[in-house]
Amino acid sequence: MLKVISRFPLIQTAIGLFLATYLKLVRMTTRFSYEPSNMIDQLKLNTPFIAAIWHGQNFMITLTMWKDAPVSVLITRHGDGGVVAKACEAMGIKPIRASGGDQRKLERKGGAAGLRAMIKALDGGDIVVMTPDVPKVARVSGLGIIALARLSGRPIIPIVVATSRRIDLNNWDRTSICLPFSRGVMMMGEPIHVARDADETVQEQARQQLERSLDAIHDRAYASLGTIDPGAALKVVNR
Repeated sequence: MLKVISRFPLIQTAIGLFLATYLKLVRMTTRFSYEPSNMIDQLKLNTPFIAAIWHGQNFMITLTMWKDAPVSVLITRHGDGGVVAKACEAMGIKPIRASGGDQRKLERKGGAAGLRAMIKALDGGDIVVMTPDVPKVARVSGLGIIALARLSGRPIIPIVVATSRRIDLNNWDRTSICLPFSRGVMMMGEPIHVARDADETVQEQARQQLERSLDAIHDRAYASLGTIDPGAALKVVNR
């Protein structure tokens, strides 16, 4: 189906507009709390930064951003990427289109077109949203996002969005689709900085720190809602 949809830009646009409208409805009807309480102020203070969110919550990242926030997001050229790109454009988010293979090349070489585009966006003052998961291996961070932080000089900020009412899909990343008229929580971890001259050992330490931080805020966020992180089991399976 995704291959068929990808051939019809008008269908992609229609689905993207529907998705954008739905996410705006979720944002308007959900009572969100923040941890820390001044989270938005802290995010503004650190802008531009790299927003890290586990795959499966990638649709929800838009809910955390304030009005007129300058945001760019890396989106695959394959599969449902066209639909997501149209939805982002409808919400004022700039899509950075890169092939599905670019992430793996980025981790090995640090020279992919997607990496250059993200660095350019950060240099221009944009927040860059990125899911750090290794392709098709949920809740395991690759080194691509670490390379971006090292080369751009900008911090990585782990973020989670959780709601009490949602649909959890039984797919590889346990995608969560937040439902309207819910209670929600948004949390951020401590900014992670990677020095430009960081060696492989330091970069690996930063990668592990990012994983731990994302896992920790996911656990706290869902526990605060009296529910369980739908992707928690993936941490055991994939590590």
